[in-house]
Amino acid sequence: MPDFDHSLTSSSPASQWEAWVEKWCAVLQQAPRKSVSPKHTGRTTARNKALIFAPHPDDECIVGALPLRLSQEAGWSVFNVAVTLGSRQERRAERLAELRDACEVLGFGLHLLSDDGFEQVKPEAAAARTPQWQEQVAQVADLLGTVQPALVLVPHAADGIPTHMGVHALVSEALAQARLTTVVAWTEFWATQAAPNLLVETGVGDTARLVRALSCHHGEIARNPYHLRLPAWMADNVRRGGELLAGPGETPPPFGFATLYRLTRWVDGQAQDDLPPRMLSCEDALAAESLFASR
Repeated sequence: MPDFDHSLTSSSPASQWEAWVEKWCAVLQQAPRKSVSPKHTGRTTARNKALIFAPHPDDECIVGALPLRLSQEAGWSVFNVAVTLGSRQERRAERLAELRDACEVLGFGLHLLSDDGFEQVKPEAAAARTPQWQEQVAQVADLLGTVQPALVLVPHAADGIPTHMGVHALVSEALAQARLTTVVAWTEFWATQAAPNLLVETGVGDTARLVRALSCHHGEIARNPYHLRLPAWMADNVRRGGELLAGPGETPPPFGFATLYRLTRWVDGQAQDDLPPRMLSCEDALAAESLFASR
């Protein structure tokens, strides 16, 4: 791991974060791959909105590669939906402030499902069909029906910890209740998913921006500096995703950093087919017409 200047904070200039990420490229023996220049469409319609359903404040940064590139290169409106503000009540106001700062760094909007976040978003609540759970599902379904997002990001079914798995169940049920037609990007962090089909590269600038945004979550990184390990995780995504998508024994793409997703098309609230495997480089034009095409 490259040495880290602990004077770096979320308010440090972007160039300092980029210099640190470039050290990771050197470790990987990769020439830094710069982010492409944003190509805004200038449109903000119901078909170019993305919602990130974040189990906790910080997940918007960890899985944010695809929505960040959609925002910058294709002019999408991206909103982070804060499902919870963490389990510690005394930290929630602070975590919300940190979340606002992180979303500002990323250029994402922020939607709160409740002032204090949802409670008991767990697989056990989903199985018990508690009144609280059913009300939460109805609220998420109402949001989905109002926004009509073209892309919904949510943890995959076995993403390791109860709240992530609970958010998967919550949003899946809400998608069905809203009878939404959209594309769902299943995300991963605490546990890998079996069949990802999209590997999204981020260059030095975008990777640094994700790390910088993650550094806004001061309380969390104070106990576990996982923002410093984010580039390592993204580098390992290239190792794993390159062969999973291209095929065993194939040469992985020359990406330094990337994030894995599984994209599934939903029609009238029902999961249909997975999209074809694709590895999206910084040089690839990012547009919904090509990204979501059934090739």
